[in-house]
Amino acid sequence: MEGESTRQQKIARQLQRDLAEIIRSKGMAAYGGAMVTVSEVRITPDLSLAKVYVSIFPSSKAGAVMEIIQNSSRQLRGELGHLVAKQLRIVPELAFYQDTTLDYAEHIDELLKKQ
Repeated sequence: MEGESTRQQKIARQLQRDLAEIIRSKGMAAYGGAMVTVSEVRITPDLSLAKVYVSIFPSSKAGAVMEIIQNSSRQLRGELGHLVAKQLRIVPELAFYQDTTLDYAEHIDELLKKQ
């Protein structure tokens, strides 16, 4: 977040809310029964690319879910375009990444339990 302008941060938060709503509205069935959460969005200074970090539960389905998301990224961008058309002239390209911080925290928990 450091180094990002206030405008970038505001747009990133709005994109995060809108994408979360779009994904939630499709339901878990669209993602093989997995729960998908948009954990963070980072946007480039020129607002042309948004890096979207998604958290997937259970993580065992992450590979399949990421593939579904990658394959539907154009459709997701189109739906996002309808929501942000009034605020943004250009809808940024979306690049999806898996957020593994929950897995990491779970792993640390397991390690701590073993001691």
